[in-house]
Parts: sequence; structure tokens; C-alpha cells
Amino acid sequence: MDLHLSGKIALITGPAKGMGAAITLAFAREGCDLILAGRDTNAIAPVAQTAEALGRRVLVIPCDLTDTARCQGIVDEAIAAFGRIDILVNVAGGAGPMGKTGWETTRTEFDDIVTLNMTGCFNTMRAVLPHMIARRSGHIVNVGGTFGMRGRAGRMAYSASKWGLRGITKSMALEAGPYGINVNLVAPGMVDGDRFGTKVVPTAAAKRGISEEQAVAEHAHEYALRRITTDEDVANACLFLASPVSRQITGVDLPVDGGWAVL
Repeated sequence: MDLHLSGKIALITGPAKGMGAAITLAFAREGCDLILAGRDTNAIAPVAQTAEALGRRVLVIPCDLTDTARCQGIVDEAIAAFGRIDILVNVAGGAGPMGKTGWETTRTEFDDIVTLNMTGCFNTMRAVLPHMIARRSGHIVNVGGTFGMRGRAGRMAYSASKWGLRGITKSMALEAGPYGINVNLVAPGMVDGDRFGTKVVPTAAAKRGISEEQAVAEHAHEYALRRITTDEDVANACLFLASPVSRQITGVDLPVDGGWAVL
């Protein structure tokens, strides 16, 4: 199926590594030119170079997404360079405190992750939507998480931030819909990547007194499909929701988790 993304201009936050890099390169392979925004431009550079090798135009812009004025600045720079923004994909975010109950979580820990995961997306959406509204066209995809759909013991602050992002997404979908703009959320479950392999699995194995292979199998057994999500699974969902093929879909939470959120 042709997703009709060739020639589109996509602004992607958090493109440096893991899921963000996979999403960025998936859009590049579909023919999108890219604006890549994040704090560490050195970390973004290899991804940008790979996208350029695919023939894409790429603009890398340093940005602290919690800075409202700076987010407006990256949108202004992108419009000046490319003339428009067709797609916004908010990947950037953080994990927050792990293994802490809600009463053990400090106010600073709570504020930091809510500010990053909610305010960062709000800032970019607030900056880009007037341009999309003027053109009566646009797709926004926010990357949330299934812990913001079911909750998770020991991850209260993170769950709260991703639950809140769902509310932002749905409300803005209702507000932007009359202008022909789709706003959706992709909610990955546990993703097979660096953190899963070097932190989650070894910690689970040590806690349960089992091998890392057994720990991976136990994680997979929690999901209906009995397999762990990959970065490419998440990237494909983002491509779909950012494309004209999904023209009649807005305000949805799309779990990409092998069936964990429904169990």
C-alpha cells in the first residue's frame, strides 16, 4: 500500500536513538523531508546523515521541548526552511522514577516527568497547529505508552504523564478536527531495545532468580501475541497515523503492545 507520504515535511522530536531513530528513518524511507529537534544535536547527527543518504532534506534544530518559546522558534525555523509542516511526531520523552510507589515519589520527580512528557508535546502542538489550521491540513502523532492506559505499580509518575498526554491528544483532536487535522496517539508497550535488554531483563532475572532468556520469555507471555514489540512496529503505526490513508481516524489511542493493554 502506498501511504502517500513522499514529499511530505515531518517535524520529529526525540529522533536520536532507539524508537525515535527508527521512526525517523521510517519516515525518511517513505520519502519525507525532515526537521529533527532535540537537545543533543551530536546524537541526532548520525540519524540525520542516514536520512540524507536516502535523498532526504534534513534540518537539525537544538531544542529543549519544555521551553515554550524555543518550541515556537523551531517551528518558525522549519517553516522558513521548508515552507510548511505536514506532520508532527512527538517521540521525545522520559521514563521518570522506577520502582517507587506514589508516596515515595518526590514532588520534583513527579513534576519533571510530567513537564517533559506532557508539556513538551503541548508546546510543539501549540506552535505547529496554527500553521496546519491555516492550510486546513496536517497530521499529529504523539507517542504515549500503555502504562498510561492501564497504570503500573512502581511507575505512577510516568503513568500519570502518559495518561495526561492521552487527554491532550483527544481534546486537541476535537479542536483541530474541523480544520481537517488528525491528532492521534501511539501507545507502545515494552519495546525490545537498549533499556529492555540492559536494564529491564537483567533486573527481572536477578529478582526472580532466573536466566535472562527466561525473563524475556516471561515478558512475552504477558502479551496475547507472545512476542515483544520492536521499534519498527511502533514506527509502522506512526507512519499509518501520519498518512492520508488514515484520513478518517482521529483522537484514538493505538496500543502497539502485542495485546498487553487489552488483557
